[in-house]
Amino acid sequence: MTHYRSNLADIRFGMFEVFARDQVLGRGPWADLDRSTAEDMLTAGAHLAETELAASFADDRMEAIDFDPATGTVHMPEAFKKSYESYTAAEWWRMDVSPEIGGIAAPPSMRWAMAEFPLGANPAIFLYAAGWPQAEILHQLGNADQKRLAALMTERHWGATMVLTEPDAGSAVGSGKTRAVPHPDGTWHLHGVKRFITSAEHDMAENIVHFVLARPVDTPGAGGPGTKGLSLFVVPKYHVDLETGEIGDRNGAVVTNLESKMGLKASVTCELTFGEHDSPAVGWLVGDVHDGIAQMFEVVEYARMLVGTKAVATLSTAYLNALDYAKTRLQGADLVRKGDRAAPDIAIIGHPDIRRSLMNQKYYAEGMRALVMFAACVLDDIDEARYDGRDPSASIARNDLLLPIVKGFCSEKGYSLLSESLQVFGGSGYLRDYPVEQYVRDSKIDTIYEGTTTIQGIDLFFRKIRRDRGQALDALLGELGTEAEAMLVSQDGELAGVGHALLEALDAVRGTVAHLDALAASSGDRPEAIYGVATHTTRLLMMTGELLVGWMLAKQAVVSVAALHAGSGASPKPLYEGKIAAARQFAAERLTAVVAEAAVATAPNQVDLMELSVEAF
Repeated sequence: MTHYRSNLADIRFGMFEVFARDQVLGRGPWADLDRSTAEDMLTAGAHLAETELAASFADDRMEAIDFDPATGTVHMPEAFKKSYESYTAAEWWRMDVSPEIGGIAAPPSMRWAMAEFPLGANPAIFLYAAGWPQAEILHQLGNADQKRLAALMTERHWGATMVLTEPDAGSAVGSGKTRAVPHPDGTWHLHGVKRFITSAEHDMAENIVHFVLARPVDTPGAGGPGTKGLSLFVVPKYHVDLETGEIGDRNGAVVTNLESKMGLKASVTCELTFGEHDSPAVGWLVGDVHDGIAQMFEVVEYARMLVGTKAVATLSTAYLNALDYAKTRLQGADLVRKGDRAAPDIAIIGHPDIRRSLMNQKYYAEGMRALVMFAACVLDDIDEARYDGRDPSASIARNDLLLPIVKGFCSEKGYSLLSESLQVFGGSGYLRDYPVEQYVRDSKIDTIYEGTTTIQGIDLFFRKIRRDRGQALDALLGELGTEAEAMLVSQDGELAGVGHALLEALDAVRGTVAHLDALAASSGDRPEAIYGVATHTTRLLMMTGELLVGWMLAKQAVVSVAALHAGSGASPKPLYEGKIAAARQFAAERLTAVVAEAAVATAPNQVDLMELSVEAF
């Protein structure tokens, strides 16, 4: 048995009982995919993840990745290659690209539900395969030749990367110095160094296509300072004959170093150097337009969903591993028999604090899974609206609002709760005998990938709330409030306490947003007021995440109460009972904390941190 424990029952419950995804299958843009096929895919995806994908996960049993600095090449361990090939052969990755270039038409909710399995079993596999969605972006935005390249990327299973970060720029993408020099033949030659580039080199694909942000030079109307001066270029590792698909000479984009990392070691993180070797780094301007940041954000949005899903997947399997261990590990007598020397040892799941810890892991793992699924359903709405010729702008705004929460909140909570999973194992959890210690090491990157949590909080408040004048947030919180109020009077009041807690947390979030908005507005007269806002944007992000997870758990509890009242349901009775308990416990333990956090965010600062001398730290 491998380390990975899928939660197929919960995924099915969310997909079909809570979010009714069977209603979008078999019609419209997904007419060829019915519920029965989707169920079969979920079952097969879970099985593959638990067996072949998970088999090469443990990094202490995997031989080292071989990097040759002389040639800039990487050779992956054979066990990992075998797992990767099994994922490629299953072909579910085709859901991430259009049928026009060899993909499978499937709703995003289905795609992200399936993505949880590899991201929990062996996340590096999915990261290497995550280049195929970039082929879809090239297909949508590229010129005719680039659309042909996108088709080849899919047909030939080529890798792809997103190349933003530079050694001295970090998350300040607009400070990037990599240059793109135009040539008379329509190509561009790139010069510079990028770092922290995921999957920039490996030997599991015959070609790797880099999507690179660079600053054009000698180009009227392009290449100015900041992010607006960046353009997006497609730079393949090997040149390609677009007519035949044949691989040509090596291009001048070369990996010059592999980062030595804390975890996720099977996923290579590279320094990528352009134009300093025997051949120039030749690239092509994506879509023949200088719109790099907007184009790259198509990739970034996908990556944020990926990171949120990865965080949920890892916490879920950690929780289920801890649950299995707690059921079998005998230690200590039942507390009600304290002092009775004849009392036998019991399984540690019989101890109150272990149960508290397990419930804590359960309600976050299942609540955040539902939050990711909810966000994926919004992507369904966008696709359906476009297919039907309707305006998708409201759904696009909701998607924009949810992404920093999905990425920022889920990654932070997922990582912190792995400590609880490890603690259930006691000292054994610190050993490599169990997978949790690797989960901890592999998951810290989730809070850093695609913008740190600080950046996600700033993005949420300044770009997704203030710039939108709060419209998307108001619409979302309005729905939440309506459902919470319904809980006060429905189902014999069984969830009235959950409804009250949601409404109190809702008021707390609204009050915090209003307070920060007023502070931001006052910064025109008092520029230093903006410091008071930025001090609490991460706090607001986490408060909003707690509120939305509480809402998702409440949705699940409403469905569960109805199923138990009816005496029938698609899921087993214990699943429904667990959902109701999780919603109630979360409301008591976490939604009350949102109110306390709001009091901190809106109170006068006890210490003006920005006035404090650096030496005082």
